[in-house]
Amino acid sequence: MAVVEAYAELARRVLAGPARLGRTRLVAVDGPSGAGKSRFAAQLADALAGPLGGRPPVVHTDDLLDGWDDQVTFWPRLDEGVLAPLRDGEPGAYRRYSWVRQCFLARPISVPVAPVLVVEGVSTARAVVRPELTLAVFVTAPASLRLARAVARDGPEILPELRRWHDGERAHFAVDETATHADLLVDGAPTLPYDADRYYVRLR
Repeated sequence: MAVVEAYAELARRVLAGPARLGRTRLVAVDGPSGAGKSRFAAQLADALAGPLGGRPPVVHTDDLLDGWDDQVTFWPRLDEGVLAPLRDGEPGAYRRYSWVRQCFLARPISVPVAPVLVVEGVSTARAVVRPELTLAVFVTAPASLRLARAVARDGPEILPELRRWHDGERAHFAVDETATHADLLVDGAPTLPYDADRYYVRLR
């Protein structure tokens, strides 16, 4: 059953939840590429901005990947640079990967200690971090639409790598059972009429 729900209400739910990563409520927005994770994470961060008095930090794991072959193996970079310091109540930092230059940029991006941190990307709600999550979201959409979105965004030249990426994420999600363990399953390609700036469509 699909239900239209407000980002504002979800923001209240997050803030009412326990902080399990030091003093921070960690929200993971997971799901396959092209499903709509980035949009969902942005809308939730916007909804949290009012009650928090400012937008919470959002980390996109695409910025942490050392190229196409680092699909799930990037995790130590996220954990050591961002999550571990926050566990201890200290700010974190990471260096952003440039897909154009094919290297990590020198200037670090700081991640402050905040009431909420949103981390968005494939495998962000993986089993190892579940005990520290306040909310695990899994965004889904049909494979054909996800492929079309990615090609429209990045060009047809990425198709060989993209197909290999899709195979990898399917294998990861099957072993990790990410969708099964998610607190919230979101339709990233809903057909219901709704205001996408204020609402999302929940599948479970």
